[in-house]
Amino acid sequence: MAKASSISKKTAKSAETASAPVSDSRLKEFFCEELKDIYWAENHIAKSLPKMKKSATTPELQTAFEDHLQVTLGHISRLEEIFGLLGKPVRGKKCDAIEGIVLEGESIIADTEAGTATRDVGLILAAQKVEHYEIATYGGLAQLATTLGLTEAASLLEATLAEEKDSDVLLTEIAENNINYEAAEE
Repeated sequence: MAKASSISKKTAKSAETASAPVSDSRLKEFFCEELKDIYWAENHIAKSLPKMKKSATTPELQTAFEDHLQVTLGHISRLEEIFGLLGKPVRGKKCDAIEGIVLEGESIIADTEAGTATRDVGLILAAQKVEHYEIATYGGLAQLATTLGLTEAASLLEATLAEEKDSDVLLTEIAENNINYEAAEE
């Protein structure tokens, strides 16, 4: 139990120091670099969503991809707002992880038959891999923003995190409602 008490004291101390924004530090520099990474990722995702929509078979999945494009554009706008809050130029840095996940999604399209539920299952899986990357990234960035005392940035990142979690849940629901079962019959 003493260990838990020690952790609580550290957490309380962290909350106290987080109230004043950190001007410059290695952590803030790292935070800014990670913002560039996710900014590039969101733009790359925005370019891939129309192809995913076109490749989807079911109207429900097509609508989900179309709606998520609009949500993604909102994420891009929030990131641009955060760059402005930090006084940094809006700039992306290539995100190798998202590039790889998107390429994997494109290979699913190439390797599955058009018009099948199996393709939709693959598209959902690829989209959820993207969502999980984004959830991890936005969760970490929101915590870093809090640590750095960047409360407005933290709030914007938490809003995006909530939307990414909602998208993941929606994709699971679409898969579980019918698509996975239809694919099992093909």
